[in-house]
Amino acid sequence: MFSLFGFEVSVDASWLLLAVLISWTLAGSVFPGVTPGLMPAHYWVMAGFGTVGLFMSIVFHETAHSLVARHYGLPIRGITLFIFGGVAEMTAEPNRPRDELLMAAAGPAASLFLAAICYALLLGVAAWNGPTAVAGVVWYLALINFILALFNLVPAFPLDGGRIFRAAMWSWRGDLVWATRIAAGAGNLFGAFLIVLGLIEVLQGDFVGGMWRFLIGMFLRGAASASYSETVARKLLAEIAVVRIMNPDPITVTSGTLVQTFIDDYVYRYHHRWFPVVDDGTVVGSMTMQQAASMDRALWPVVPIGQAMRPLSPDDVLGPDADAFTALAQMRRTGQNRLMVLHHGRLFGMVSSRDLLDVLSLEQELRRCRPPTTGLMVPQ
Repeated sequence: MFSLFGFEVSVDASWLLLAVLISWTLAGSVFPGVTPGLMPAHYWVMAGFGTVGLFMSIVFHETAHSLVARHYGLPIRGITLFIFGGVAEMTAEPNRPRDELLMAAAGPAASLFLAAICYALLLGVAAWNGPTAVAGVVWYLALINFILALFNLVPAFPLDGGRIFRAAMWSWRGDLVWATRIAAGAGNLFGAFLIVLGLIEVLQGDFVGGMWRFLIGMFLRGAASASYSETVARKLLAEIAVVRIMNPDPITVTSGTLVQTFIDDYVYRYHHRWFPVVDDGTVVGSMTMQQAASMDRALWPVVPIGQAMRPLSPDDVLGPDADAFTALAQMRRTGQNRLMVLHHGRLFGMVSSRDLLDVLSLEQELRRCRPPTTGLMVPQ
């Protein structure tokens, strides 16, 4: 939709459903109860401003996370709003407990700041006998930002409070995986509590409110489990050098290869969509199936790859000393599923997302099969 401080703000289609539900609730029950006596059209206008205000409040909350994350060198792909709120899309995790604590605390602090600003505005509107419709919208924004801050401070991962809790456990024990397991466990428990609470409310007749809490609880449980699995995967991959899992003899093409030959003899034969372009042992660029598809097909038999290839980019390459998690983070950041491993400008190998998934699966299976160290003696 727009950029804010260099962060792209996007809206998932599910947010539109949330916006409709919020507007309906505000116009149908909240604002008529707070400011009675107005025309129905007034309540819908108030609901529109309240929904937009909530949208900007969530963006402000996530921007605070993003600014602190960027300060500590954590890459942020962008900010996305979806049906359960918003998320700052980090492509890497903090390296220190303090960084995570400050980043996580920035969001609730921003929401509390907005709540205080809106409350001050509400006092000003009341002091100047301002329009009741304005007072109602400002009251709602003050309340919703206060609720956002309190809810996110619940020590249940992956909520902000859960991240703060994880940072504290991480700092205490120095073990990120253990800290994530404890914080994710709290997230699972809180999610289960919301699920049970939602079912009770549905049985008592509050279908919309109960289903909303039920769905949030389901989301939190799933997100907590996924976050723990990702942390375990991160630790496993960080211990594996990329040279151990790369393909040391990748398929390459030369800049003189015709595009038609590239499609017929490389794309269809090897089923890759991305190939390094190598001349005299030196990587000069890369060629993708998408680049060929964007050309006029009549040019394929006469145009060499050298005229259509993409120049070598830092996003395409890794050093031989990189670990597998660095490769995964780079793939997530760039959207690519293969990377070149270069050494002094020469192709050392290729690593793909499939390689990473395979080695992760093998490592997890080996760890499950590893016998416990119980001190048993092996007979000689």
